[in-house]
Amino acid sequence: PPDAPCEKYLAMLDTVGFDRGVLVQGSAHGRDNSAMLDALANHRDRLRGVAVADADVSAEVLRKWHQIGVRGLRFNHFLRGGQLHYKGGIPLAVAKTHAPVMAELGWHLQLWIDAKDMPDTVPVLKEIGLPVVVDHMGRTDARAGIQTAGFQSLLRAVGEGWCWSKLSGAHRLSQNAPDYPEARAFHEALVRENPERLVWGGDWPHPRIEGKMPNVGHLFELFQEWTRDAAVRQRILGNNPAR
Repeated sequence: PPDAPCEKYLAMLDTVGFDRGVLVQGSAHGRDNSAMLDALANHRDRLRGVAVADADVSAEVLRKWHQIGVRGLRFNHFLRGGQLHYKGGIPLAVAKTHAPVMAELGWHLQLWIDAKDMPDTVPVLKEIGLPVVVDHMGRTDARAGIQTAGFQSLLRAVGEGWCWSKLSGAHRLSQNAPDYPEARAFHEALVRENPERLVWGGDWPHPRIEGKMPNVGHLFELFQEWTRDAAVRQRILGNNPAR
């Protein structure tokens, strides 16, 4: 994608129609959260953030980040052939180090995972004991359908209430731009299961995209088309992320 400074992000929010937004530390920035923290510090009334932190990041630093606007840490458990697909992320095992301070601050654990690995990962997540937010509806191949053991495990976790899912990344589940029809069943299944544990995300500016670059405005239109109930849309777009 082209460069995406904070000014462009805020302009995107204005264009699509959002008063507030959550910045997630992009993998392309590695372990350097400075760009995101700068944006939070300059727009405290509008932005919150999800950071990344190695095991050696101190509790004092995490508390400082909280004052700036960080509300969670992102971990990478996206596996291919039993190995982390992206070596630059922070592995899930590090979450155990930060869990006590994260719980103290009321933070969540954001997880990049392919839903196929959810059955083996659920016991680990329950042991850590933090609220979990799964990226991109489980970031799995939509061609496999919603009946796989992995996606059904994600549905159960969302239904039980300790796990959240982002209704985002339709363009990462399906390659059929611009409407990504295979992703709709995943979206609708999560909405049916527990709309109290869902948030929407545009994934802008779409780093590491495979295939045609999506348009965040159109992704938002798809969300509205796939979520017909206005009260449910309000919950997912406003009430849930505010909590």
